[in-house]
Amino acid sequence: MHKKLERNDPCWCGSGKKYKACHMRMDEKIRSFALEGHIVPDHSMIKTKEQIDGIRESGKINIAVLDYVAEHIRPGMSTAEIDRLVEEKTRACDAVPAPLGYEGFPKSVCTSINDQVCHGIPSEDVILQEGDIVNVDVSTIYKGYFSDSSRMFIIDSTTPEREKLVRVAKECMEAGIREVKPWQFLGDMADAVNSHAKENGYSVVVDIGGHGVGLEFHEDPFVSYVAPKGTEMLMVPGMVFTIEPMVNAGSADVYVDESDDWTIYTEDGQPSAQWEVTVAVTEDGYEILAY
Repeated sequence: MHKKLERNDPCWCGSGKKYKACHMRMDEKIRSFALEGHIVPDHSMIKTKEQIDGIRESGKINIAVLDYVAEHIRPGMSTAEIDRLVEEKTRACDAVPAPLGYEGFPKSVCTSINDQVCHGIPSEDVILQEGDIVNVDVSTIYKGYFSDSSRMFIIDSTTPEREKLVRVAKECMEAGIREVKPWQFLGDMADAVNSHAKENGYSVVVDIGGHGVGLEFHEDPFVSYVAPKGTEMLMVPGMVFTIEPMVNAGSADVYVDESDDWTIYTEDGQPSAQWEVTVAVTEDGYEILAY
């Protein structure tokens, strides 16, 4: 799995400590899970304390940007105005919006309304109406560190059905967060998410999931929200990833808008909702780095 280090070699993490006093015990534990046939992370997925500190600072800005959007979002504004708010606040914090230019994405934020599942492109022509539900997905680069989170906004008031979907989608994310524990599996988290969605008559998108984050915008591992307990990758201290289940009122089937090759819609036209956090696995649980 890794290059063999001797006990007195410098640890691979760059701490300057001897391997035996740093990550040796953790590596041995990871190796024991690998020998049992489980999927385990390699060193590239395990962040150092200094890296997590950097991601945390990026996350503080990401939170501030979403707070700024929450203060200003209203009926009658265009999604392009949301994009300008995000750009303005991010730059004011000496940070960079991660989506801008990422694989050709043309804006600084994703705005996904009603039956748009994710990756909606802000536009002057898309005007928020009373009753809309909209996901605002913000990602920030600060001093080379990436953070990522999103929130749902209800524009004024909406139908009881849409209001419940938004609430349950948040509950699904929270159920997943509670299952983030070292030496358990990403499938444990996924099962909690999927079970809560199903209990409420909803479905979770299968083909789009979360991801590692921190040193790049999207890193390994892929994070499923429909996997069974006891499956998927082992969670170990130092891993950082997003929890962002996309919960559909109808079926889990989705499609990509061919006109922009970005926006994802529900196949059946039913609404979708999503909340997202960036979490770090700690020695005894988790830390939310961005929400």
